[in-house]
Amino acid sequence: MKKNYQPENELLFLALGGSGEIGMNVNLYGCDGKWMMVDLGMSFGANEYPGTELLFADIDFIEERSEDLLGIVLTHAHEDHIGAIPYFAADLGVPLYATPFTAELIRRKLQEANLLDEVEVRIIEEDHGHIEIGPFEVTYIPLAHSIAEGNALVIDTPYGRVFHTGDWKLDEDPIIGEPTTEEELREIGDEGVLAVVCDSTNVFNPEPSGSEGAVYAGLMEEVKKWDGRRVMVTTFASNVARLQTLGEVAKATGRELAVAGRSLDRMIEVAQDNGYLADFPKTVDWDTAMGLPRGKVLIMATGGQGEPRAALSRVAEDNHPLKLTSGDVVLFSSRQIPGNELSIGKVQNKLAERGIVMVTDRQSMIHVSGHPGRPELEALYEWLQPEILVPVHGEIKHMQEQARVGIAAGIPKAVFQKNGDIVRLAPGTPGVIAQIEAGRLVLDGDIIVPADGESIVMRRRLAHNGVVVVILGPGNKVTIESVGLPLDEDHDDFIAEAEADVVKALGAAGKKKRGPATDRLETARLAARRAATRWSGKKPQVRVIDLAG
Repeated sequence: MKKNYQPENELLFLALGGSGEIGMNVNLYGCDGKWMMVDLGMSFGANEYPGTELLFADIDFIEERSEDLLGIVLTHAHEDHIGAIPYFAADLGVPLYATPFTAELIRRKLQEANLLDEVEVRIIEEDHGHIEIGPFEVTYIPLAHSIAEGNALVIDTPYGRVFHTGDWKLDEDPIIGEPTTEEELREIGDEGVLAVVCDSTNVFNPEPSGSEGAVYAGLMEEVKKWDGRRVMVTTFASNVARLQTLGEVAKATGRELAVAGRSLDRMIEVAQDNGYLADFPKTVDWDTAMGLPRGKVLIMATGGQGEPRAALSRVAEDNHPLKLTSGDVVLFSSRQIPGNELSIGKVQNKLAERGIVMVTDRQSMIHVSGHPGRPELEALYEWLQPEILVPVHGEIKHMQEQARVGIAAGIPKAVFQKNGDIVRLAPGTPGVIAQIEAGRLVLDGDIIVPADGESIVMRRRLAHNGVVVVILGPGNKVTIESVGLPLDEDHDDFIAEAEADVVKALGAAGKKKRGPATDRLETARLAARRAATRWSGKKPQVRVIDLAG
């Protein structure tokens, strides 16, 4: 491979995101001088990036090679697979390929960003849709997942076939959609599979993930149990099968259905526009819902991950038009995403304080994961019989474990890779052949900036240590202000001593041969910082403003 990382007569794989974390899935395949992207996702801002909302993979590598990028193929419509499209797709300037449901959600995102005319979205109309993109022949393979139209991709190239799973599970009763059968997957394997690039999320789960049909039965039983109580169910808006189930449960239990959350409203609308939720009950508005007998309403709400502005958080704080009181019930029909434990716990404690009953998937069969447990992974390996396993979509521990599971199941070669590793799948021995920088970007206000850039690093320091501002006036007059130091009661005494320290330091420096202005500023900065550390144990950021010139 040349140093410019141009794919030659070979098949390459490169993850820019999603290999080393759960989220931000951005994958590239390289072949005969061209690249194809699979998914363009995002994640949500993490605590280590204070003040930010969204987190992206840095796609500078492929932006620099955009003339060799042929298209972006989307496996499904979860945010960690399509969420970055409004921020990067127009600059990449290539067509997007998606099934109708996914395409409609993408179009709405583009419309909100005023980019609908700048990005071409090509719809893959039928199941097992087939497209040709340069040296890549791609066939969509429907698989069950916690959203409508989840797909794997069979990618045929001159150097072999890749089965890219996307997010998936095995489900004999998926409620929505018709996944590809075992027989069809075995046929794909019989034709020969070079590599499986596979979801690692649930590899530590020793059991199958479970069926949406079982959740249907579990939710029906659970709602019937709370006769005479107002019941609210929080779930992922994108899980159309779960929405279908809740509509059926409402009808079967004689409850009217109310919806709280714009993402739920949007998902119901898009689903119905694409032929799903055809028998979904007509929903009632909030005023009507509150006027019904308590046992005659079922509420679907967003906010199961503790999002502060979502419906459930507002209900927990009793500042939402939909009200719950002591004895009412909240069913958490969703999994707890790692990293959200504190925010979820905060909402649950507020509900508990008000006497509201909570039921989670640990107590009742009201949720199943959309990702494969170990038995499902082993079944897929058996059906496809790949020569190579490339674990993706997971933290390092998930991907390393899946590599071990695959080898134990008889796959000849497992290639562990992480973001930035360029993997040659064929020809020759598969493995990592080069590494590139795989950085992170954040949405900071309205601007996308490097996650390790000066502004974010400085904000992190400010959050941990506070800030001190030193103003130098004429005649060595010094004024100091501080923000964020733990000196509430001693603040005035600290300020007086710190100002005196700076005056003293400047006086001592002035007796020496006067240096450049930067020496004066640095003298003041160090004196103020030493005072702050002495008083608080903190090492704040110190800024000096010299009004004396």
